This record gives sequence, structure tokens and C-alpha cells, in this order.
Amino acid sequence: MRQKLINTKKTIKMKNLFKALANFQNEVPVILKDTQAYGYKYADLPAVFSTINPLLKKHGIGFTQLINAMQVKTIVFHIDSAEQIESNTDIPQGVQLKGMNDFQVLGSAITYIRRYALSSILGLVTDKDTDASGEQTKEAPQATTKKPLMFETKDYNNCYDKLLEGAITLATIKQHYSLSTEVEKALKNAIN
Repeated sequence: MRQKLINTKKTIKMKNLFKALANFQNEVPVILKDTQAYGYKYADLPAVFSTINPLLKKHGIGFTQLINAMQVKTIVFHIDSAEQIESNTDIPQGVQLKGMNDFQVLGSAITYIRRYALSSILGLVTDKDTDASGEQTKEAPQATTKKPLMFETKDYNNCYDKLLEGAITLATIKQHYSLSTEVEKALKNAIN
């Protein structure tokens, strides 16, 4: 019986945070996955932050994400009452990504974990839920004419960075873009 009473008191102490979080969740929209990677889309941290920050402020909620040993600790708190909830997510070890040094891999892992831990603790929806209905979402068919990949463009820089990270291959880039001899040579040099 005493255990139940303690839990009730803890719940009462969290009343302000839970009420503010519920109000936030009722207002926050679905955050669309609009950052394109090769083969998938995701909602990047700036997109998540720009959507949630005004609503968190409106409802008196804040958050912080700390690196604690080999974990990302996400804390959501009620500003006026200092009530808080937290979650710890392990940072994977021993991961290697082609073209990335250990620090780049760690930075990539931390960014990934921050995005998903924050979405989980706040109850964010970042895309249409297709799991329960068995519905499959398909990308629109690619046009037969490939866009040329030109030096010093956002597309070129993105492809170059992803190639260095090992996130894509030159063959993948060729599936999506037409490459001049000079651009293909520059990309091959980046791999080596």
C-alpha cells in the first residue's frame, strides 16, 4: 500500500509537466520528413526544432540533451515548476562508416540519437504511420531524364559529402544524375 501512495505523490508532483506536455502534444503538427537521403527521407534536427520550439515556449516546457559517458541523456522540464522527465539512449560503439573518421562517426551517431530520443520523449510524429494498416508508401517514379550534376551546387556538395561519408556510392549518384567527365573524375578522386 505504501508503494502505491508514493507513486501517487510522484504523479501529483509531475502534474504541471504532464499537463503542459499534453497541451503541447495536442498542438504540435506532424513533422514532415523533407530531408532527402539516398533511398529515404527524414526530419532533420533544424526542421524538428523550428516546429517544436515555439510550442514548447508557449507551454512552458524546455529540454536539454547531454552527452553522459556513452549515452545521450534527454531531459524535458517544466520551466515554472522544475518538474522533469528524462531518458537515456546508448551511443553505438564500433560503428564504421566509409570515408568518415571516428569523430565524424560519433557526431553522426549523436545527431541521429538526439533526433529520435527527442521525438520519442515528446511524442512527436514525424511521418504518416503505415505500419498498422500494412500500407506501403512508394516514391514517385524517377523521370527518365537525369538532372546534370554541376560543380559548386547544393546537389554536388551534398553528393560529395555523402560520398566521403560512405553513405552513397558513385553508382548511386549516377542513377540520379548525369555526370560530365570532369565531375565524375572529381568524385572518383574524392573516393581515393
